[in-house]
Amino acid sequence: MQMTFPLAERPDHLSAEKGRLLFAQESVFVKGVVAMSGLPPADRMEVCFAGRSNVGKSTLINALTGTKALARASNTPGRTQEINYFAQGPELYLVDLPGYGFANAPLPVVEKWQKLLKQYLSGRPTLRRAFVLIDARHGIKKVDEEILSLLDSAAVTFQCVLTKTDKVKAAERDKVLDQVRKALARHPAAYPEIVLTSSEKGDGIATLRTIIATLT
Repeated sequence: MQMTFPLAERPDHLSAEKGRLLFAQESVFVKGVVAMSGLPPADRMEVCFAGRSNVGKSTLINALTGTKALARASNTPGRTQEINYFAQGPELYLVDLPGYGFANAPLPVVEKWQKLLKQYLSGRPTLRRAFVLIDARHGIKKVDEEILSLLDSAAVTFQCVLTKTDKVKAAERDKVLDQVRKALARHPAAYPEIVLTSSEKGDGIATLRTIIATLT
């Protein structure tokens, strides 16, 4: 019996090389966007990264691009208040969405970010996939469900990426995976594969690079 939401397999050599070559190109910060009018031209494919505050989005983007300080990581939840665009060579944008789950952020700020996210997700024709990052120590929480439902309603395919997998033992990771699979089964926009990553150890980075490269 085929498992629902299996783990993404390690890529074969040719596919991995395609991913390596894509991310061997120059990675450049383009701009931070606070309104739809500020988005760059939709002239290439883009993928976006979403996740609650401090799940490791910036660290993962830096690991993917092999650039230590391309995306700025912050220990302060809600510090990233813009949609940040990075050009990965001439054919791809990597898009870092604002972290969500701001317990201490003012309500008007949260509402502004949520509105911008909804507009972006439903109105960007070149968006090919959203990667939703979930902390491997905690699984999918209530705060994650809103973005998953938003992606469903926007008909944007999203793929779950577990971060910080080096921080949990195998038995605990398996429990979290079971919880994540059950949660994803309720979302029609969920892509049926999960990617395990550790930015610190480099685990899963080649796999994620390959997934992105083969979307083109």
